[in-house]
Amino acid sequence: MANTQFVKRIQDIMRNDPGINGDAQRIEQLSWILFLKVYDDREIVWELDDDDYTSIIPDGMHWRDWAQDNKDGQSLTGDELLDFVNNQLLPALKKITVTPDTPISKAIVKDAFIDTNNYMKNGILLRQVINVVNDVDFTDPEDCHLFNDIYEGILKELQSAGNSGEFYTPRALTDFIAKTLQPKLGERIADLACGTGGFLVSALNLLNDQVKTVDDRQKYNHAVFGIEKKGQPYILAVTNLLLHNVDNPDIIHGNSLEKRVTDYTEKDKFDVIMMNPPFGGSELPVIKQNFPNDLQSSETADLFLALIMYRLKENGRVGVILPDGFLFGNDGAKLNIKKRMLNDFNLHTIIRLPGSIFSPYTSINTNILFFDKTTPTEKTWFYRLDMPKGYKHFSKTRPMKLEHFKPVEDWWNDRHEIKDGDNYKAKAYTVQELEDNKYNFDLCGFPTETEEVLPPEELMAKYKEERSQLNAQIDKTLAAIKQLLEEAN
Repeated sequence: MANTQFVKRIQDIMRNDPGINGDAQRIEQLSWILFLKVYDDREIVWELDDDDYTSIIPDGMHWRDWAQDNKDGQSLTGDELLDFVNNQLLPALKKITVTPDTPISKAIVKDAFIDTNNYMKNGILLRQVINVVNDVDFTDPEDCHLFNDIYEGILKELQSAGNSGEFYTPRALTDFIAKTLQPKLGERIADLACGTGGFLVSALNLLNDQVKTVDDRQKYNHAVFGIEKKGQPYILAVTNLLLHNVDNPDIIHGNSLEKRVTDYTEKDKFDVIMMNPPFGGSELPVIKQNFPNDLQSSETADLFLALIMYRLKENGRVGVILPDGFLFGNDGAKLNIKKRMLNDFNLHTIIRLPGSIFSPYTSINTNILFFDKTTPTEKTWFYRLDMPKGYKHFSKTRPMKLEHFKPVEDWWNDRHEIKDGDNYKAKAYTVQELEDNKYNFDLCGFPTETEEVLPPEELMAKYKEERSQLNAQIDKTLAAIKQLLEEAN
């Protein structure tokens, strides 16, 4: 089944359902359906490998028990299917009993369904969606490989699904950071705000090429760790790892910032941390109290950067995406974080990224900070990655690609200053120079841009993209209002 064909069939069916309001709800609905199908196919493999395997899913609730359509007129559909899903299936999965001894591979089922809802109100259309998903056999390597591409396409759509865009980092970024940090089998790799699991999958793709033995496969299975606060991206991340043959997806449904950072011990630390922490948001005052006074910030990204410092092993390495605001910010917490990075870590490289990478979700300019826990910083290299030739901006139809990082890769192992008129495109600054600059890391930045006059075709494409984003936000607001009205009645 072609990627576009699968997604289009799902879209066409769900658009006719009165309960689905916009892309955000469509993706959330599809998330739990895909999870159950993927999990059931993985259980088939686990049952073949282990005669004593017992499922945590209650009898009658497995995908194979109710979702199969044998075309004999006996399959659940219509109101009967809706009644089963709403009043039996979802309540049963939410009530699954989990103990500290429950394996991760089983505990994830309860976690995945705690916040899950069925938005579809037409049981016939729901049956049609289930049948489309049933066409994919996740025990077949060829089907599974194809669906990885389909799934990536579904995740990309999060970028235009209102606020859900914050959960997806473009694959070019995750692949570049993973490739640069070079994770190895035997290392523990983490993303402490993992969203849909993009960084973890980029790491797994590199580790998979290193698997040669049964012992290597075990290392692969326990290589990555993630935490995700929101329910929808959590279930997407778990499904993503199951699709990449991780039998025990070590992903926690929770908030990384809820624990006092000084309580972390060596076993809580990681060799590699890759992440794109939420930025622009804020946490409750009680969360900030989990950090030393000098690191308490109202900006979520600052808190995550401080958290990384406490969860990185000796000789560990980091690639983290941060907004421009961190670079030039000089409030108390930002200043203290920068000082600690320079004194206690080796902040060796900052890559200034071109704008519109996260379009249409946000237009905030971003950067990649690479540092490790080896020696104090001696100098920090700044490199400005310009927009690729022929591009005025990135968009949904023309996203950033891994090949666009080639200028950085060529420069990385042959570092040298690059002058650009009166400014620098690449330059190293000593710690003393950074201190003298009052810890303003806004260096080797982009020239001030004048307002761009686009050709009519590009102007129309940009307008459609912005309208799509606005429509998604309107759909989300209407859905929230509708839910409030339904609860009131």
